[in-house]
Amino acid sequence: MSSLTVVRYEREGQAHYGVLADGVLERLVGSPFEGIVKSGERDRLDAVRLLPPVAQPRIFGLGYNYRAHSQESQKAVPEIPVVFMKPSTCVVGHEDAIVYPSHGENIHFEGELTVVMGKTARHVTEADALGHVFGYTCGNDISDRVLQRRESSFGCLLAGKGYDTFGPIGPWIVTGLDPADQRIITRVNGTVRQDGNSRDLVFSVPFLVAYLSKYMTLLPGDLIMTGTPAGVGPISVDDVIEVEIPAIGVLRNPVVAEAH
Repeated sequence: MSSLTVVRYEREGQAHYGVLADGVLERLVGSPFEGIVKSGERDRLDAVRLLPPVAQPRIFGLGYNYRAHSQESQKAVPEIPVVFMKPSTCVVGHEDAIVYPSHGENIHFEGELTVVMGKTARHVTEADALGHVFGYTCGNDISDRVLQRRESSFGCLLAGKGYDTFGPIGPWIVTGLDPADQRIITRVNGTVRQDGNSRDLVFSVPFLVAYLSKYMTLLPGDLIMTGTPAGVGPISVDDVIEVEIPAIGVLRNPVVAEAH
């Protein structure tokens, strides 16, 4: 299966998509979700600023979708996908700051394999599901555990996952990967805190796409954050969080204090 690295970036105040090869971006005409059409213009990767791979996406998150994470959380393995949503305003890109809330008490990282939808999907089968996926990126589902637990006690989950900057994604999208066998590594200040593999997923990517499309229309550019492996833990101001999926790259974000 052929693979492309598709980058969303800013050059001279303008946002573009490009296909990356050997440090050079071949600029695309329009959105890659409408087709990979090269404009003939080129930009060097070291001369641009990376942007979140998708602008203002809808984000579907999955809770307890790794068996080992369910075990460390002392939760039963779910019988159906535990789905929540994160607002588009939480999204930041590679090297952008995660803002630690001034009232935050226990904010956690969660490194995740993130699906980028490429085609409209409604009532698709598992067998056809991957044909609607554009590619994959790294994600970090930053979570306020105190607020999350308060919300969850009433059967809801939104604000604890939805602060501005609580959805880092990037650095880019890679197509043609096997989502069933991807290593996910999260480091805090260079120390490995998570090292899992999507082989441990409770619900596979094809199942999740089919399941969601049974109830709602999935759109090009929608993200599915597939859940986090074991090893989640707290972050602090001045930390640097890295989520690495070797077949994709490294998503790196510093943590800063909220300005008053």
